[in-house]
Amino acid sequence: MEETPPGQRPQPAHASPPSFAPAPFTPPPRVFSPAAARGTPSPSPGSAPSHLSTPPGPPVFSSPLRPAAVPFRATPASPHPVPFAAAGGGYSSSSSSAATTASLPISSAPHFLNGAATPHGDLAPAPSPLQGDGLGNPYVQFSANKVLKQKKLLNAASLGFGALVSPGKEVSPGPEVVERDPRRCLNCGAYVNMYCDVQIASGQWQCVICKKLNGSEGEFVVSSKHNLLQWPELASTTVDYVQVGNRRPGFVPVSDSRVSGPIFILVDECLDEAHLQHLQGSLHAFVDSLPPTAKIGIITYGRTVSVYDFSEGAAVSADVLPGNKSPTQESLKALIYGTGVYLSPIHASLPVAHTIFSSLRPYQLGVPEVSRDRCLGTAVEVALGIIQGPSVELSRGIIKRSGGNCRILVCAGGPTTFGPGSVPHSVKHPNYAYLEKTAMKWMESLGHEAQRHSTVVDVFCAGQCPVRVPVLQPLAKCSGGVLLVHDDFGEAFGVNLQRASTRAAGSLGLFEIRCSDNMLVTQVIGPGEEASPDSHETFKHDSSFCIQMHSVEETQSFSVSMETKGDIKSDFVFFQFAVRYSNMYQAEITRVITMRLQTVDGLSAYLASVQEDVASVIIGKRTALRARTASDAIDMRLSIDERIKDIALKFGTQAPKSKLYRFPKELASLPECLFHLKRGPLLGSIIGHEDERSVLRNLFLNASFDLSLRMMAPRCIMHREGGTFEELPAYDLVMQSNAAVVLDHGTDIFIWLGAELAAQEGQSAAALAACRTLAEELSEQRFPAPRILSFKQGSSQARYFVSRLIPAHKDPTYEQESRFPQLRTLTPEQRARLKSSFIQFDDQSFCEWMRSLKLVPPEPS
Repeated sequence: MEETPPGQRPQPAHASPPSFAPAPFTPPPRVFSPAAARGTPSPSPGSAPSHLSTPPGPPVFSSPLRPAAVPFRATPASPHPVPFAAAGGGYSSSSSSAATTASLPISSAPHFLNGAATPHGDLAPAPSPLQGDGLGNPYVQFSANKVLKQKKLLNAASLGFGALVSPGKEVSPGPEVVERDPRRCLNCGAYVNMYCDVQIASGQWQCVICKKLNGSEGEFVVSSKHNLLQWPELASTTVDYVQVGNRRPGFVPVSDSRVSGPIFILVDECLDEAHLQHLQGSLHAFVDSLPPTAKIGIITYGRTVSVYDFSEGAAVSADVLPGNKSPTQESLKALIYGTGVYLSPIHASLPVAHTIFSSLRPYQLGVPEVSRDRCLGTAVEVALGIIQGPSVELSRGIIKRSGGNCRILVCAGGPTTFGPGSVPHSVKHPNYAYLEKTAMKWMESLGHEAQRHSTVVDVFCAGQCPVRVPVLQPLAKCSGGVLLVHDDFGEAFGVNLQRASTRAAGSLGLFEIRCSDNMLVTQVIGPGEEASPDSHETFKHDSSFCIQMHSVEETQSFSVSMETKGDIKSDFVFFQFAVRYSNMYQAEITRVITMRLQTVDGLSAYLASVQEDVASVIIGKRTALRARTASDAIDMRLSIDERIKDIALKFGTQAPKSKLYRFPKELASLPECLFHLKRGPLLGSIIGHEDERSVLRNLFLNASFDLSLRMMAPRCIMHREGGTFEELPAYDLVMQSNAAVVLDHGTDIFIWLGAELAAQEGQSAAALAACRTLAEELSEQRFPAPRILSFKQGSSQARYFVSRLIPAHKDPTYEQESRFPQLRTLTPEQRARLKSSFIQFDDQSFCEWMRSLKLVPPEPS
């Protein structure tokens, strides 16, 4: 979108207008041992059940992971969210008289330390990252921790300046929770924060965004500055406000159990026998994993929609509606007010659910998969109607719900070819392009309708039949859900069903960004869209950039690109990120994050503050956003070449007695990360079908920082003798025949066994078990759950692994040893075998690519 967002002042002609592009974890553990990674308490609800993944018992990992030659970040399990995790273990509510304790209860959820649950008493105290300058803030990561004062270089498009914001991320201990409405600047709408200058004699405070004075009705009148710290918003960079006056009717604080909304499972009834058997196994495991209080409903769809009735006990009974049109109000009333029970708690209906899944039968007619009639759109409409229940007759805007956010989980094996939102069976249909566009608009409208009713639609596709991703993507995206494509309905599919149903989700989210000192938001990429004028309160001189979030989830992030309108004169620049949403406990939350960055004149000081991984991810998201088609992806690969050259010209130096430029040493790892992006599945050609690339790109655009980084640049870990692991650069030099290697590429994890190791049955089994355990620990609670594949050297599947590694075997020996020091530990015979194992092809190594751009490859970190 290129127009100025609602509620924002028109900008000067010379400034680029903001654009919004629609589309979180704790510090990584360094010891990869089963005990250290899992902890002693029982596993969290999001983890996969044991019967879905049961590798042989691995040997004990006796030593920590060795440091990598090129450092990478891990993507550990994220902690289970707590309802109100206040800093210091309590809740505060401040008034002009005194601070009092709020009535909200303290969560009994366990604390997490390095991805492992620990009892409350064992949690080691640590400095809060929510105090001080805010650079350790878990919700916001800037591409640089200082801001360059010179407009020309700060605004250089090749490197750029921005931040990754995860407003729905949950950390423990979390921010202070304050049970009252926040104080806001009457001029620009910014929130009071710890950087505001407070005049203690009058209680007035100066806004850091617009510099205007605001009153506090005497609340901030104190005897000394130190006494201001009794207000959490004046002592911490991040505060969660519970807005008492805006709670929904009937709100009851919850501490011991999650408020669970109903889950509707929609099943494609046009599956062949092999696919159906896998799906039945996944569905049986899924309902077994749900808590007893969770409500479920089951619908199947083909030419008709069958809504299963749980009131019949052992007998399988369903009400059938036509699939060729949207359900009428009369048909929905007949269901809602009839005698059938279509949403039932697990404790009362688990046997019935198992009976229903066992009764499903494979498709009997001799029609090709792609030509079978599937009325997915009508089925979602029916599920939405039942979830809303009698509220369809209540006054407009009031939704009667049992609590929590609702989910619709669609299990699809083919395209929507019947009823509303459908496309023709064949893409060769003369009017296919127009009908596809019409179907996409209808699905987008249905997704928005689900979002208005706090219902998330997740679409899980599997099998070899094309599902027409462009049609289904708007339904998932606009409702706040995801669309995933799997090879089959087996283990990864089942794990993703479970993780989708348990992931924390808020609704009705509004995300606001404010910056001081003429800083402009030029682009936002993430799970939302520009907010309409009536969706938020506007102030007289409100320059905020507002985004309506589709949902508020821990696994999401926004990429925010910024520029300055002119040279910066002040010593600090202030940034404020605020998200207002209804959380899964039915409380209205306003999370306010305020950060301050120092400004610098010197280029070297600025480059030294650049966070290379964050900058790489922001650049990657801006690039992937424009790669909407296969031809666009080719253009974007070329744009990476131009970007790297421009960064070297603007920020690097020319090599002496040479026409080559040196890349800035402070950004040494950035080119390699972008080289992985250029070659990998997001932009490259290692994935065969454009539908898969489209799904991956959409996931990447919305993903958290950790998952985004892994999807760009894979993490390579070699299994060592004795059960230890060594982290190495993702080069093909790792393919040593006596080793096992784990390659984590975000949505895929590959386990490669060398031929020499594979020939030793006992050692290969132990190595494979250890690697499998490590893969599961790396991806525990990651959503979506990655596909984990294992194969031997030389097998046909090994191409998935090889294609993701940089072909460093083409480089001179001295360069190989410099970038891959592990080579020095090999004997001459082992090096000779490794060299002879490579097949020559035209792909460039990283060093060859840099030289082709007239650049000197940066020295390894």
